[in-house]
Amino acid sequence: MSRPPGRRFLTSALSGGCIIAVRAGARPGLTLRLIGESRLKFRAETRYSFPMTGVDPTMSQDDLARCTAWLTGANLRPTRQRLALAALLVGDGEHRHVTAESLHASSCAAGHSVSLATVYNTLRAFCEAGLMQEVTVEGSKTYFDTRMDDHPHFYWEDTGRLVDAPKEELEISRLPSAPPGAEIASVDVVLRLRRK
Repeated sequence: MSRPPGRRFLTSALSGGCIIAVRAGARPGLTLRLIGESRLKFRAETRYSFPMTGVDPTMSQDDLARCTAWLTGANLRPTRQRLALAALLVGDGEHRHVTAESLHASSCAAGHSVSLATVYNTLRAFCEAGLMQEVTVEGSKTYFDTRMDDHPHFYWEDTGRLVDAPKEELEISRLPSAPPGAEIASVDVVLRLRRK
């Protein structure tokens, strides 16, 4: 790659053979020139503005903006893998109940190469950042919910599907006291359903 004389450049090689040239000392908000293929790896800490459609060619700019805002609002760096998973979780603005396995399968079906371990770690990071909540249905069956307000769930035993239940219809008048030295962190209400 030829560089103009007297100008120092920093370059980064990215996946898909794409190279981005960035002038040293460039200010945040700089529009970058893409050389080569259009797949980009987003780096939040640099705050450069460039078209992000390379993250997922099917993702609209509105969906990408929603996913990026969702992540950066919780101080999470919007990496390529986080953006890919965020697009499946909140890209369309709807709430989701997923297991790590179901999100991994959806990710693979969408053409993303994300390992199951990465999906687990990313979901845990989303929970720790306050973007999702964990709902344990059975001892080993954990769902992740993008809806963060307090609300009950229906769990369909025959299909293993978790859905929101109307919170207006739930009334809890009293809870038992926590043991000495402890406090109630949360109350999860999961109503198990079976077909008649």
